[in-house]
Amino acid sequence: MMPALVKALSCTTGRDIDVEGLKTILIFCGTGLLLSVVAAMTYGLNLAADVF
Repeated sequence: MMPALVKALSCTTGRDIDVEGLKTILIFCGTGLLLSVVAAMTYGLNLAADVF
């Protein structure tokens, strides 16, 4: 899956893309998306009262 994505990005941009660099970028983007979703789900909840 990853080599196909790298090949497609390389063809569309015309630049050589490194697989490891792309993995790092995808991990950071995924982490940010996960934190955003968790923050949106807990918006308005008083988590301190629920825990204790």
